[in-house]
Amino acid sequence: MDLIIVESPTKSKTITKFLGKNYKILASFGHVRDLPKSDLGIDVDNGFEPKYVIPTKAKKNVTALKKAALEADNVILATDPDREGEAISWHILSILDSKAKVKYKRIAFHEITQSAIQDALDNPRDIDINLVNSQQARRILDRLVGYKLSPLLWKKIAKGLSAGRVQSIALRLICDREKEILAFIPQEYWSVQALLKKKNSKEIFEASLSKKDGKAVDKLEIKNEQEAKQILKDLENAQYIVEEVEQKETRKLPSPPFTTSTLQQNAWNTLKYSAKMTMSLAQQLYEQGLISYHRTDSTNLSEQSLKDAHDYLSKNLGKEYALDVPRHFKTKSKMAQEAHEAIRPTHPDNTPQSLKDKLNPKQIKIYELIWRRFLACQAQPAIFDSFGADIVAKNYTFRATGSSIKFDGFLKIYPQKQEDKYVPALEKGENLDLDKLNPEQHFTQPPARYNDASLIKKLEEYGIGRPSTYSSIISVVQERNYVIKDDQKRFTPTEIGTSVNDLLAQYFSEIVDYNFTAQMENELDEIAENKKDWQEVVKDFYLPFAKDLAKGEKEIQGFKPADEKTDKICPDCGKPLIIKFGRFGKFYACSGFPDCKYTAPLETAKIEIKCPECKEGDIIQKKTKRGKIFFSCSNWPKCQFATWDKPIDEFCPKCGKILTQSIKNVVKCSNKECDYKK
Repeated sequence: MDLIIVESPTKSKTITKFLGKNYKILASFGHVRDLPKSDLGIDVDNGFEPKYVIPTKAKKNVTALKKAALEADNVILATDPDREGEAISWHILSILDSKAKVKYKRIAFHEITQSAIQDALDNPRDIDINLVNSQQARRILDRLVGYKLSPLLWKKIAKGLSAGRVQSIALRLICDREKEILAFIPQEYWSVQALLKKKNSKEIFEASLSKKDGKAVDKLEIKNEQEAKQILKDLENAQYIVEEVEQKETRKLPSPPFTTSTLQQNAWNTLKYSAKMTMSLAQQLYEQGLISYHRTDSTNLSEQSLKDAHDYLSKNLGKEYALDVPRHFKTKSKMAQEAHEAIRPTHPDNTPQSLKDKLNPKQIKIYELIWRRFLACQAQPAIFDSFGADIVAKNYTFRATGSSIKFDGFLKIYPQKQEDKYVPALEKGENLDLDKLNPEQHFTQPPARYNDASLIKKLEEYGIGRPSTYSSIISVVQERNYVIKDDQKRFTPTEIGTSVNDLLAQYFSEIVDYNFTAQMENELDEIAENKKDWQEVVKDFYLPFAKDLAKGEKEIQGFKPADEKTDKICPDCGKPLIIKFGRFGKFYACSGFPDCKYTAPLETAKIEIKCPECKEGDIIQKKTKRGKIFFSCSNWPKCQFATWDKPIDEFCPKCGKILTQSIKNVVKCSNKECDYKK
C-alpha cells in the first residue's frame, strides 16, 4: 500500500474518491516543523541556519505519519504546488525515518480531479530544493524583522507592539494616503449640461459642454458660479445645431480569468468579502475538487479547459457565443509560472445552480464569480452601437454620447452594469430645441482611503507580496490595531499605527521602502530559480538592518507620548486618573498603579443625550482595544448601559426605551428583548 500525504483532511477526503484501496491518504495538518516561538531560532553567526522544532500541537500527528510511512511501500508527498507546499513536503520528509525517506516521491497537481491526480502519480519528481530555499528565506527574513525590531518598538512606543517586513509596507501605504487626505484642499469647479430635444419631440437627451472657441474646456476651467452664469448669459437666444455626427460599432472584450489578486479584488468590489474570507472560501472549493489551485498569478489555461469552455458555451448559449479559436491572455506578472493556471472551475458542467445543495451560500457566490469569469473569457466580444454628436451653440460646443447593445456576447454569462445613455438619431445640420441649461457645482475629491481591493491592487503594482501573502498582509495590520476600517470599510491608520509608521520611516527607511521591498521579492524569485543563494540574500539584508537596529537603540527618542493629567478620579481608589499610551492607543489608567490597576477606554466624543438607564450620565462614544466604536454611559462602571449602535433622541413606541441607529441607518430599540425596528 502507498501512503499519500496532503495538508488538509478535506483534501484527503476528496482525493480518496479518485483512488482505490491500494492508497492510504493522511493529512499533515499544515506544517510539521517551524521556528520556535520562544526564541529567534536563527543562528545569525553561522549562515543564518534555522533551528526547526516540531510544534507541540503537531507531535501526535507526526508520530502517526512516521508510523504509517514505515508501513507503506511508497511515501507520496502531495502538498500544494507552490513554495509553501514544497516546503511542507520537505519538512515532512525531514521528520521521517531513514527507511521511509528512501521510498518517497513528490507529486504536484493544480486541480483535484481524477485525471490530474493520475497524471501526477505517473510523473513523480524530487522535492525542488530551490522552491524550499525561497520559502525558507522569506520565513527567516520575516522572523529576523519581527523578533529583532518588535522589542525596539516596545521600548520606544508601547509594550506589545510588533513589526513585520511586508506588513510595514501596507501600513505605510495606508498612512501615506491618510496624509494626502488631510493635506487635500478641495477645488470648486462647475460643469454645464444642455438638455435638448429634437423638433416636435418630447424625448430629452443630455449634452455636456466640451469646447469654447474650438478649444477643449478643461474639467477645472469653469472655476465658480459667476463663470458658469456668464456662459448661460452668453448662450441666451442661441441656436443649437448638430455640427458632426458619428456612429460606429465598438467591441468590448472580456477580462482574463482570475488570478489570486484579481479574485480578491473582484470579491471585495462585488460581494464585500475581505481578502481573508475570499481565500478561505477558495481553499474550500479547491480542496473539494471544484476549482483549480487558488494561489496563482498566471492567466494561463490548459488546452483541456479551453475545449471544455468551448463545448459548454456552444451547447448552453449557442454556437454564436463560442470562439472559433481559443483566446489566450498574457500574464502581467514577470515572475508568474506558466506551468500554473488561472483560477477556473475544474468542470464547467458543475454550474452554480447544480452545486447549491453541496455548498453554503458564501461558497456558492465565490464559485459563481470564478465560473462566470472563466466561461466569459472564452466567449465572443460584446458588440455595441456607439453614437456621438457635436452640437454647436454660438462659440460653444456640446457633446452628446450614447450606446446600445447590439450583441451581448460574453455579457450573456458575465453580466455587467451598462450605462445606456439615450441619444436620438441626429443628422448633421439639424436644429435642436433647448429645454434647459443646467449648471452644476462640483468639488475635487481627495484620494479615497484604501479598501481590500485597492490595497491589493497597489501592492501588486509595486511588486510587493505574492499570491499567498496578500490576505495575511491585510489581516496582520488589522490584528495589530495599526489600522481599522471606517464606516465605508476603508482602512484608516490608528494613533498607534501612525506612530509605528513614523518611527520605521525615520530610522528603518529600507523596511518601508517600496522599491527595496519589491527588489527583495525579486530576489526571493531568483532563489526559486536557482539564480541566487538564499543565505547570501538574507545576509545582504541583515547586516545593514542590524546596524540600523543598533543605531535606533541609541538615538530613537520622543515616540512614546508622555502621560497626560486629567481631572477625573479613579472609581476604585479615588486617586487621579491619567491618560496613558499603549498598544491599542490612549486609555485611562489610575495614577496609583501598581497598587491600583484600574483602566478604562478613552471616550472620544460626547453625544447630547442623557443615559436612559441612570438618567444622570451622558452618552459618550468610546473605542474598544481593537478600535471598534461603541456608546456607553459616562458613569460607567457605576452605570452599565452600553450599545454598539448610536443612541438617538427618540424612544421606542412599544417599550419606551431609547432608540439606536446603526451605520446602515437601521433604527431599532436598545432593549434586546424588544423587536421594534424601522
